[in-house]
Amino acid sequence: MLGYLEKLTISPDDIGPEDVRPLRAAGLEDEAIVEAIHVCVVFSLIGRLADALDFKMPSAFANGRSAKMYYRLGYKLPIDTRIGS
Repeated sequence: MLGYLEKLTISPDDIGPEDVRPLRAAGLEDEAIVEAIHVCVVFSLIGRLADALDFKMPSAFANGRSAKMYYRLGYKLPIDTRIGS
């Protein structure tokens, strides 16, 4: 998965259906692949914004706390975000 996400980030024009086949062969479902892509896109966007606008980056301590929370809870919102729910 990490190799796929690296390729998606560095050379997105080179990504094609053949790049997803090994992920599926390893047992990943499409939903998991799409979720990983979403997380990758968000982190890429945040990184680019931080670089462009010279954001102050969180300390290593704050990053560690966030990582533990994401590990425990995942990246999904804890509420139902569907329209009309």
